[in-house]
Order: sequence, then C-alpha cells, then structure tokens
Amino acid sequence: MTTITADTPPAAAGLGLFEKWLSVWVGAAILAGVVLGNAAPGAFAALAGLEYASVNLVVAVLIWAMIFPMMVAVDFGAVRRAGDKPKGLIITLVVNWLVKPFSMAALGVLFFEIVFADLIAPADAQQYIAGLILLGAAPCTAMVFVWSQLTRGDPAYTLVQVAANDLIMIVAFAPIVALLLGVTNIAVPWATLLLSVALYVVVPLAAGALVRRRLLITHAGDERAVSDFTGKVKPLSIIGLLATVLLLFGFQAETIVSRPLLVALIAVPIIVQSYGIFFIAYGWAKAWKVPHAIAAPCALIGTSNFFELAVAVAIGLFGLGSGAALATVVGVLVEVPVMLSLVAIANRTRGSFAAA
Repeated sequence: MTTITADTPPAAAGLGLFEKWLSVWVGAAILAGVVLGNAAPGAFAALAGLEYASVNLVVAVLIWAMIFPMMVAVDFGAVRRAGDKPKGLIITLVVNWLVKPFSMAALGVLFFEIVFADLIAPADAQQYIAGLILLGAAPCTAMVFVWSQLTRGDPAYTLVQVAANDLIMIVAFAPIVALLLGVTNIAVPWATLLLSVALYVVVPLAAGALVRRRLLITHAGDERAVSDFTGKVKPLSIIGLLATVLLLFGFQAETIVSRPLLVALIAVPIIVQSYGIFFIAYGWAKAWKVPHAIAAPCALIGTSNFFELAVAVAIGLFGLGSGAALATVVGVLVEVPVMLSLVAIANRTRGSFAAA
C-alpha cells in the first residue's frame, strides 16, 4: 500500500495509476453509456424505473460504493473539532447560498435572453433558465465525498460541510427557488430530499462508523488497521463512479444524440458557473490561508450539484419533457468531466496552500 504524505504527488496517492488516468476511464464510461443507451433503451428504461420518491435505487447503491471507504476513514473526534477551524465552513456556506443561486440565475438570463436569443425561442429560454436556477440552488451531497477523496481532502471536515449544507437546504431551497422563479408555491419533493440525505449520508456514515469501530476494537485502537482496510476497498469508489456515469449517460442517451446543439448551448452557462464558483471559493480559501485538505472540498462542494433534487423538482414543476427538466439533466451530463478537471487543478496547486 502506498503511504501518502504531504509531499506525495497526486498521481502517486490512493489508487495510483488507475486514479491518474481516471479521466480516460470516465470518458470511456460516457461513451459506453451513450452507445448502450441507444442500443438498449428498454433496459435503461427498466433501470430508471427502479426508484422511490424520485431516487433511483441502482444509483443509490453505486453511490454507497463510492463513498463508503471515505466514511470508514471519518474520525469523529476530528468532526467535533471542526468548529475550531470555521473558515472553510464559512466559505462553503457563503458561496453556496449567497452567491451560487443568484449567479446561476444571472448567467441563465445572460445566455438565453441575450447571447443565444436568436437560437432559442423566448418561451423555451424561460424553461432553460428555470432549470438552471434549480441546479444553482442545490449544492451537492453525495458526489462531494468522491471529489474530496480525489483531492485528499479532510473526510471529517468534508462531512461537516456537507451536513451543514443539507440542514440549510431543508429550509432555504424552496424560498430561494421561489424568489428566483417568481413563484409563490413551489412543490418541493421533501420525500426525495430527506430520502437522498438518508441514503447518501446517514446510512453509509453509520455503516462506516460501525466498521471503523470494529477495526479499532479488533486491532487495539491501531489506526493503521483503518488505513489498510480503506486502501483495500478504495477501488470501490472508482468502480461506483464509473458505473454511475455509465448509467446517467445511458438514461439520457437518446436526448444527447437527437439534440446535440441544444445540449451544448445549455451546457455553456453551467460550465461557466462551475469554474467561476470554484475559483471564487478556492481563491478565497487561499487568501484566508485555509489548508488545502479543507480548501479543495470547500470549493468543490459549491461547484457540484445535488442533481437528484434538481431533476425531481424540475419534473414536478414543469413536466418530464419540459425544457427545465432537460436543463437539469444537462447539468448531470457535464458535471463529471468538469469536476474531474477541477480536481486536477486542485491537486496541481496543492503546494501553494498553507500547511494544515
């Protein structure tokens, strides 16, 4: 097992060569998803139908595989001490809730009412703007643990950041969306929100804590037993990520092939927003001298989206075939490639941040 130190280059850490070429495997998974989705639409429709409260159960299992190794690594003693270093949490909350939703709405108006005005009908433009607003108001819950792992983020602090976002999301999502959409009665699928938090955070965290406790008891409190175990099961994270990407692209394969120009136009403001939010949070963290293990996940949480919630609300408000629903789906399609590029940037700039 490779020993990871502060001087270990990103490519040598964790999964080594496989992790280093992760973007290649993700690209292959995207291609496979599109090809298989068009070749066997019935099979993917059947998989898409395996859901409860708009949460796909197959995707939920794969996400468990992605985040379980990181949950085992969480030191609850460190969680209790997270309040001693509040800067990362402050950055996350300010960027996620005071910057991101409003900047996404502004970018939607800029691109669909001005830049792309000659290419898209006004009624359709309003639908795409609505979908972008739903994405912007829903910071990520589950996938952040993967991005944190790939940047060697502090797992305990990442958990605190995600938990704080989840609590705020419960009370702030509907009012922010209502304000930005100009709608007074937003039918938020609370079952989807609460079930997703339980599936993607509470259950795997409880399982990880149980396994960690067992390992420490068996090995007389030796943390090396935890490190050895997480090193062995860590490939599950990558396998789960690749399988999730394949499924998501398979679910939307027909749309991608039949309407590529529209997908590309919708992707533009999402990509601009993603890089903009990342560099705002990342630059702020650097200026505030936040350690890299906190700064990287702090920036990535706001950049990534809680797409399960955004897609469910778009369908509930505007319908399955609406432009709003399509915009949230495009957010899913562009997220993994964009996030991998930001993970690479975070890893390459590790040395410019303050030591923990």
